[in-house]
Amino acid sequence: MNLKVLNFWLSEHPSVVYFRWSPTESWASTWMFLITSISAYISLSATLHIFLRLLLRRRKPVPLGPIPALHSLALALLSATVFAGMLSSSVAEIRDTRWFWRRSKTPFQWLLCFPLGTRPSGRVFFWSYIFYLSRFLHILRTFFAILRNPEKFPAFQLLNHSILICMSFLWLEFSQSFQVLAILSMTLVFALVYGYRFCTEIGLRKSYFPFVMFCQIILVITNLGWHIGVLVLHFSKGGCNGMGAWAFNTLLNSFVLFSLLSFYVNKCLSEARATAPEINHKLLSSDRL
Repeated sequence: MNLKVLNFWLSEHPSVVYFRWSPTESWASTWMFLITSISAYISLSATLHIFLRLLLRRRKPVPLGPIPALHSLALALLSATVFAGMLSSSVAEIRDTRWFWRRSKTPFQWLLCFPLGTRPSGRVFFWSYIFYLSRFLHILRTFFAILRNPEKFPAFQLLNHSILICMSFLWLEFSQSFQVLAILSMTLVFALVYGYRFCTEIGLRKSYFPFVMFCQIILVITNLGWHIGVLVLHFSKGGCNGMGAWAFNTLLNSFVLFSLLSFYVNKCLSEARATAPEINHKLLSSDRL
């Protein structure tokens, strides 16, 4: 497949060019579906945990075989596809609409700040819609986590996935600014992280470097930068589209950031407490003392 054919499927196919987000034309595009799906996700996760922990009193992991590895591979390939599609579509959209906003914005500023009155239709919103649907494939990780460790309920993972589904829905519903850069950064990180997880799940050695944590921190920092950039452009360039949704997303992102930092701080403290006795034993038994 040459580049022209690939570019056609990513940004010039009629389904991509003429996409429109609406309850009548797009599956899973209603508020009722959003609320029902998130509620069902939380309920099913809690039910599975209660069933394994309290009813079966199971403490050992449930064997999953190659399913997590195949899931990681699917997510890595899907994330890479969305990244390529969004990048190609952004270039095409800038090329076709630049005449409208070129006197007031640069292409990078357009990526951060959609003009007021932008409707959720066209190339970039098609890939935003695919990203939104892909979030429902991501939530299977929560069920894997419960099956692998029935004693522990993955509350942070459950909350994080629910918030990301809600955020991606709001991006489409309100044509929110900065979503192009957010999706590009998130899908790039997801492709790397799930590619790494696939490699480790098929038996390759894990890296001593905390690769997943590093990627998550980079993602949080870049998203924070996009949020600040939108705010600056909103007041300096005459307004950005979807600022109400931006404010709500900022609140959700702040909550995710706080939860992520709290999770890693507690994890580091627990690991430090676990390794301290071993280090003291080695020091006391050393010939140097």
